[in-house]
Amino acid sequence: MRTTYVIRQLVEKALYIKKLTPDIENEINYELTRLGYISDVDFEALELLMAEMDAGRIQLVASI
Repeated sequence: MRTTYVIRQLVEKALYIKKLTPDIENEINYELTRLGYISDVDFEALELLMAEMDAGRIQLVASI
């Protein structure tokens, strides 16, 4: 079984564009709900995203 780490990929997208858009946030929430758990890799990615947001390097935007 191959693990894809979808949440990590979404976080990478947010880090690349330096914005957490509603679409990315909704996709992250969907994956969390669908999987029912979070892998260590995805958890670390979310921690990084939150740290970057706290530091002001990632903006939370209403829309693109």
